[in-house]
Amino acid sequence: MGRRNLLSYIIISLKGVAMGAADVVPGVSGGTIAFISGIYEELITSINSINFSKFKVLRKEGFKSFWKAINGNFLLALFSGIFISVFSLAKMISWLLVNQPILLWSFFFGLVFASIFFIARVIENWNLGTISAFVLGAVIAYYITTLPPSENTESLPFLFLSGALAVCAMILPGISGAFILVLLGSYKTILDAVHEKELYTVATVAMGAVFGLLSFARLLKWMFENYKNSTLALLTGFILGSLNKIWPWKKVLETKIFGKKVIPVNEVNISPFQYEGDNQLLYAVVLALLGFCVIFILEKLAVKSKK
Repeated sequence: MGRRNLLSYIIISLKGVAMGAADVVPGVSGGTIAFISGIYEELITSINSINFSKFKVLRKEGFKSFWKAINGNFLLALFSGIFISVFSLAKMISWLLVNQPILLWSFFFGLVFASIFFIARVIENWNLGTISAFVLGAVIAYYITTLPPSENTESLPFLFLSGALAVCAMILPGISGAFILVLLGSYKTILDAVHEKELYTVATVAMGAVFGLLSFARLLKWMFENYKNSTLALLTGFILGSLNKIWPWKKVLETKIFGKKVIPVNEVNISPFQYEGDNQLLYAVVLALLGFCVIFILEKLAVKSKK
């Protein structure tokens, strides 16, 4: 990686903001945003570089060498964007999920749908192995989207585990960290803690996230180094399977109350014309197309930044 200037790090932070916004929505993965914006492999490699040997560098050669060894400027810029986004956009995204769900899901559906073509195009060799990995990823992600959420829980050890599992999902394109939190029953607790600045709860989840991130990044890096095409195909399958969750028009069959929040636990996808109420079809199509176009704009920016 060549030397970066201030503008490059600002752009990386903005990509972090986009990742954070996506991760707040239960059904969209920040990993998808990282992939389509051209920073996914660098993110995995940088996270994977944080290990005990680097702390020896810190002791022997000083902080500057340590910071360079872990690609610290990149990680700081990216995670600053993610945290700014989560803390500033969480309330707005929550409001949109309740008040304008069709329009919000339409935008993300177009964005995620386009990313399937984007990532599939990167795969150099489609064969039986890559096709099998693609199908496996799609089936796993689809199955996860059909699981019912658990009851809400506020146990700190469980919130630590939730953070670890959610961050693994967060860096997987297609599988949403926020949706994993809904399945585990800790989504509302964590979102409320972010809103109300309950730092003890947020810190517990963050420690779990760091643990999960450092562990899972090693596996992903190994997969990219040894089975890159199959790994890309698996991730593309994850994204395809996740579309079931983010289809904008749904009929809710059953709901549960989590504190003051009503969350659907059994819902089916329907066509816009079966939707009872204003299907907002024109606006939904426009936003889906906008989301679709955003992918290719990000691709052009990623290509330019590499030149």
